[in-house]
Amino acid sequence: MADTPLAAVVMAGGLGTRMRSAVPKHFHEILGRRMVDWIIGVGRETGADPIVVVASPTTREQFADSGVEVAVQETPLGTGDAVRSARAALEARGGDVLVLSGDTPLLTSELLRDLIETHHRENADATILSAEPPDPRLYGRVVRAADGSVVKVVEGTDATPEEQAIREINSSIYVFKADALWPALDRLEPKNVQGELYLTDAIGIIVDSGGKVAAHIARDSRQTDGVNTRAELAHAAAVLRDRINEAHMLAGVTIVDPQTTWIEPTVEIEADATIEPFTYLRGGTRIAGGAEIGANTVAIDAHIGAKATIGPFCYLRPGTVLGESSKAGTYVEIKNSRIGDRTKVPHLSYIGDADIGPDTNIGAGAITANFPHKPGRPKGRTTIGGNVRTGIHNGFVAPVEIGDGAWIAAGSVITKNVPADALGIARPRQENKEGYAARQRDD
Repeated sequence: MADTPLAAVVMAGGLGTRMRSAVPKHFHEILGRRMVDWIIGVGRETGADPIVVVASPTTREQFADSGVEVAVQETPLGTGDAVRSARAALEARGGDVLVLSGDTPLLTSELLRDLIETHHRENADATILSAEPPDPRLYGRVVRAADGSVVKVVEGTDATPEEQAIREINSSIYVFKADALWPALDRLEPKNVQGELYLTDAIGIIVDSGGKVAAHIARDSRQTDGVNTRAELAHAAAVLRDRINEAHMLAGVTIVDPQTTWIEPTVEIEADATIEPFTYLRGGTRIAGGAEIGANTVAIDAHIGAKATIGPFCYLRPGTVLGESSKAGTYVEIKNSRIGDRTKVPHLSYIGDADIGPDTNIGAGAITANFPHKPGRPKGRTTIGGNVRTGIHNGFVAPVEIGDGAWIAAGSVITKNVPADALGIARPRQENKEGYAARQRDD
């Protein structure tokens, strides 16, 4: 397989009207990644180079940062026309062309490598990725000859009763020899008044020309499932969630309830971390060993140190770095801040744009106020040293610094720097008016 050059074409030009969405089907997200990007990713894992995405004129710019070549299908005239749109980018190359559909996010690179291996073993001009789903519905049936080679693909609506009884269906994923694909596309003819050209017809053209067509049956038919509706999108997301969670668990991560835990594929978790239910870990989040992520936590692009304790009901926003054995507790939100080793932010606090040293305790209800009222001014930053003790209901109006070992009195709004080992108090002196409440009742 390594000796034969391999390119890939990803068909992603359709709008997907059954999604009932202003967003083109291929750009709906699954676990933080656009659906089409899942397919591009597995294409890369096969070693395909280049990867050419067939886009519509209105979506071509959506692939500017995807590291792929883009071919534009000016008018949606069927799958055959879509692949033909990629010809200019590939026809000077020999080898094989892997044809992928941009709405099959459950594909794996292992399955595609098996498909390519079958293609080479059979010395086929084209090889179909087929499947045997429990319900073949109106999918195209793969009709084989006595020797196992493929004779044709019959659309479900055109199949005879005998052909409809065939369980093997066409997934619309193929690998072609390039020198067989391009001539077959030249001979495609429209089959309807819209003038659409179907890639399945290229299979019959290759067979009629004396070429050989093989098929590789997917062991798990779900991997070939396409997404056309919101319901199918949710189903695909659940399957991908389960794959990701299983991989983490096999690597030594405890996930208490995998069905309610959503982890994006870019997240890294070390062994012996524990993830409790209803948690969503996103983006570039990194979790070190021994950390405990409490229920109902959301972490986005956060770095969580070894043996740290998070949640429950905690929100870690981008730029959060939690030190070893630190704590971000219940109803705590942290953003763009560094929390030192063994420092605790136990509950009911917002910490944003702050640096907090080690061994500090942040009392309940702490707020860092870093957004200036005057337009055009940058956000300030709060710096709290090590071994600091803050009280309940403290506000820190940035930019402000709290020195090492300082204490902050409860209810204080700190607007000036507090020196090391000092007590910071910023609140009115309490005054008690004897008998005031009784007099109000008497009135």
